[in-house]
Amino acid sequence: MAVLELITSSGFGSLLGMRHALEPDHLAAVSTLVSRERSSLKAAFLGICWGLGHTVGLVIVGAFLVLLRAELPARVADFFELLVAVMLIVLGSRALHQAWSLGQPSHLHSHAFAVHQHSGLPAHVHIGTWTLARRPLLIGAIHGLAGSGALTALVLTTLPSTAARLSYMALFGLGSTVGMAALSGLLGWPLARLGAHRTVTRAISFAVGLMSIILGIFWGYPLVGRVF
Repeated sequence: MAVLELITSSGFGSLLGMRHALEPDHLAAVSTLVSRERSSLKAAFLGICWGLGHTVGLVIVGAFLVLLRAELPARVADFFELLVAVMLIVLGSRALHQAWSLGQPSHLHSHAFAVHQHSGLPAHVHIGTWTLARRPLLIGAIHGLAGSGALTALVLTTLPSTAARLSYMALFGLGSTVGMAALSGLLGWPLARLGAHRTVTRAISFAVGLMSIILGIFWGYPLVGRVF
């Protein structure tokens, strides 16, 4: 009976994770990442990276809380949500800058900071040994931190054992990874076909960036007073 309960709850967690990938803040963040991609496979890979980062952030904090049988303090949860809002504004600003500077020379160098544009590859940034091609992992991890409190509260009240709770959280993260990979691949398919039209590309980057900034402002404004 316990095994059946574990399988059922974990399967349900995967389905909820897939639906979780469609939440507005996730869509806005990933849209800014894939808006300049010219391959649905590369876009899907970015979605996978986002999902892996999301799962790591979610499971690490969630597992810690589950083992302590504790819930995330409300102020800390609000702080994580505020990080998501700030990140959406930053990503949106970046997309607007890309739209504005599209077609400008992009091969720049300095001693510790370099921006590269290579044929066939998306732009990437080096700061020392850190490569911002890993950006989706970081973005996903921040989303995972923001969602860890609510998910922990759910599993603590609905599932009876630690094994079931941890399995549910891991499968929830896996489901969100699959959902985001599929969604990113679907977004990448039309973008790959529109990429030859510079005006369309700029319009997409501008629209996605503006959407991300607006969502970030509306998302974060109520949280500022609660956090500070």
